[in-house]
Amino acid sequence: MHAELQELGNVTGGVLTTESLRRLPKAELHCHLDGSIRPETLLDLGREQGVPMPAATPAALAEHMWVKDARHLEDYLLRFDVTLGVLQNAAALERVTYELLEDAHADGVRYIEVRYCPELNVRGGMSLEECVEAPRRALERARREFGIRAGLIVCSLRHLPPAKSLELARLAVAYSGKGVVGFDLAGGERDHAAAPHAAAFRLALDHGLACTCHAGEGAGAESIAEAVHVCGAQRIGHGTRLHEDPALMDELGTRGIAIEVCLTSNVQTRATPSYASHPARRYVDHGLRVTLSTDNRLMSRTTLTDEYAHAVTALEFDADTIARVARAGFEAAFVTPAEKTALLAEADAAIAAWRAGLPARGAR
Repeated sequence: MHAELQELGNVTGGVLTTESLRRLPKAELHCHLDGSIRPETLLDLGREQGVPMPAATPAALAEHMWVKDARHLEDYLLRFDVTLGVLQNAAALERVTYELLEDAHADGVRYIEVRYCPELNVRGGMSLEECVEAPRRALERARREFGIRAGLIVCSLRHLPPAKSLELARLAVAYSGKGVVGFDLAGGERDHAAAPHAAAFRLALDHGLACTCHAGEGAGAESIAEAVHVCGAQRIGHGTRLHEDPALMDELGTRGIAIEVCLTSNVQTRATPSYASHPARRYVDHGLRVTLSTDNRLMSRTTLTDEYAHAVTALEFDADTIARVARAGFEAAFVTPAEKTALLAEADAAIAAWRAGLPARGAR
């Protein structure tokens, strides 16, 4: 989506356009590294490593990787076999991380958390530690060159043995404060409960590492309850079916547990029938801490600006709501209290300046 948006009335008397949403200071909390590779980079890495690609040009590869035919979450996840095929050495991991941060910076993102499962990157012989060191170097370089702040979230996967989740949680703890800001459990929810991985969450939490958990995307609200009550998740990835349990929705609102909403991928995985039917509007109106993210920029063919645009056009978010959602991203960031104070002060000033600079009605 790159066309100018419809005009929407708001308290400043201005209008929201795609360009104004791009300039909006944003935080992104749910972005998978192996789902956010540039198509041209995917081709380059395939040639370098002798890994065949399903298409020969960037445009054709982008079209192939764009998931338009998924029946459910598990179908959507099949495309990751392509990207993971070239993410088995340190140079590739560092490159795709740096390029993702460069793209995010151009998209108006000032803070981003990049998540991935290092266990999926060891087929070429890298250690788990090397799988963290490479993205760390990219984070430091991007901070120097663009000023973008970023952190890594180490993921385990629901289908992995709980012992592997513990190993990944130990890895995340070892790099806490050194690039890693959180621990997550991702992967298909169907037939894969989070509870067996609770020990990994406890390890992370006991060492002061923040935790999020994919839940309520491929399963119902009971999956969200399990993530919060059994695993201690402090944020919920997706949470699309939270509305099925009003009491749980009230609890998350009271506790300030943020929902990492990914509109486009939720439509692609059939977690919701359409943008207009997505419960994010209901969550905002209910007072929940709602954030917007891309999930996978490649497979969903989206940017964070696009996600905000869908919220405006399909869910009728006005400038007040957009500003509140943008701020929620900074509020829910996995940073230290001192870093959050500074981050929010900068975000508040930048969002206020953005509001003041919205184009007047009828201006182009």
